[in-house]
Amino acid sequence: MFNVMRLNRNVRSIRRTRVIIGVFVSYGFDQLLESFNLPSPFRKRRLFRREQRELSGVDPARRMRLAFEELGPTFIKLGQLLSTRPDLIPRSFADEFATLQDRVPPVPFDEIRRQLQQELGGTPETLFARFDPEPLAAASIAQVHRARLKSGEEVAVKIRRPDVVGIVETDIDILSAMAGWGERHLPVGSSYDLSGVVREFARTIRREMDLTREGRTIERFRNNAGGDPTLHFPKIYPELTSSGVLTLEYIRGIKITDLDALRGAGLDCRLIAARGADIFLRQVVHHGLFHGDPHPGNIFVLPGNVICLLDFGMVGHLEGATRQFIFLLLLALLNKSPDDLIETLDEAGVLSEAATKPALRRDLAEFIDSYVDIPLRDLQVGRLLSEFVDIITLHRIRLDPVLLLLVKALIGVEGLGRRLDPEFDMMIHIRPFIQAAEKEKGAPGEVMRDLGSYLQSLFRLSRNLPRDLKEIITRINRGTVKIDLEHRGLDRLITELDKASNRLSSSLIIAALLVGSAIIVTTDKGPKLFGFPFLAFAGYVVAGIFGLWLVIAIFRSGKL
Repeated sequence: MFNVMRLNRNVRSIRRTRVIIGVFVSYGFDQLLESFNLPSPFRKRRLFRREQRELSGVDPARRMRLAFEELGPTFIKLGQLLSTRPDLIPRSFADEFATLQDRVPPVPFDEIRRQLQQELGGTPETLFARFDPEPLAAASIAQVHRARLKSGEEVAVKIRRPDVVGIVETDIDILSAMAGWGERHLPVGSSYDLSGVVREFARTIRREMDLTREGRTIERFRNNAGGDPTLHFPKIYPELTSSGVLTLEYIRGIKITDLDALRGAGLDCRLIAARGADIFLRQVVHHGLFHGDPHPGNIFVLPGNVICLLDFGMVGHLEGATRQFIFLLLLALLNKSPDDLIETLDEAGVLSEAATKPALRRDLAEFIDSYVDIPLRDLQVGRLLSEFVDIITLHRIRLDPVLLLLVKALIGVEGLGRRLDPEFDMMIHIRPFIQAAEKEKGAPGEVMRDLGSYLQSLFRLSRNLPRDLKEIITRINRGTVKIDLEHRGLDRLITELDKASNRLSSSLIIAALLVGSAIIVTTDKGPKLFGFPFLAFAGYVVAGIFGLWLVIAIFRSGKL
């Protein structure tokens, strides 16, 4: 049956692909047309003529960041994700993507009215006692309006942009295709799971677009806090919340980086810095769920030095083993032991086959030596972790993306702490958690739990092994065993061989036409045209056309 929806989606994808490539070309990334070995309709630069930009003196990282901002929500969010993945992109690009601005012109109020009608079944006038048509903030995924409930409570209404889901889904389709092309054709494509990165990104942005999920996440953080009086979370109004609308308490607070306002309100900046660090570390260690984007715009301070966290679109989830791994890494770093670092990485199973342990140990030893004379109170944990990530990335060691998100969040928390309190020492707050993790590793209860888990895994293996062996032997006897081999990086070679063989075949056909026509001329038989045998004349004409086409194709390829 003919699928009209699929056709419309394919048409949108083609149009959007042209826009995406056009933006990249306009920012000086013409090589993308060659690198990705795009289908022939997308290789012609004249299809992507756009406004000329002044790019002299602008480094590639900044040009890429500007291109992402112009391409809209999907690429802004992709850049923000990549800013936490220096294992995939150069550090200069990761740092530049961290500055991506997620500010766009607001959606007209008439569209907001229709969106509320569709999501909540009512207009702003029927749902609220007052609804401000001017947004408080407008981002690529949603915009926020201030309103008042009929009960008199002030609220902030976060409304998803009406067209964003279709745009994002189309872009995800295109990014998936580009990731596949990149893995097949780019020199480094086989070294990175580009398709996996796109899948991870797709899962992240789809969760962020589901505002109901964000509301549930806030409630989960609130439950984890257990009534902590130093921490506040905005109240959620589920009756006015859907996948496209989130209604929550309007927070009257002071931005955490507004030091003058904090001091003017009689608040203690040093205490706020200490509380913020402890709150973040408790989220990581005790709950395994932490705020992944603690930048100043997402943190407000309320009376009594109470901290309020906002915007839970980006959060990190840590399993127990992963949390233990993190603090063992930190312990090895603080003990300045490269051997302990390598052992921790090895036990976690993250060392790649390409990693050479002697070379890795040498680089880690040099890295640690640079911190030997620095007192712990002067040590910047964020800088230490950032340099460590650069080293393991150099050796192609792949860490869980959530660990890299944690490193970025920890750097942000430490930066805010030092901004609030010049004498802020992150190590004072981290060391108790590390010591607790070290004790926990050797505690009898933890050892027994590890042993029990190991024995349980061994039991499952021994129970399933006979069945699995029988199935393998049965398949061998039936001749149904299949071995799948995957080649990487050969598509470009195959394409070039196809071109060469086609040109060689065309040359042979042209030569045969010329020889055959020459023989017919010598026989001087058959009907004539312009004094030549007709067949010979036709042969020369066809050979000439084929020859001219072949020469033009060779000149266009630039390979004589």
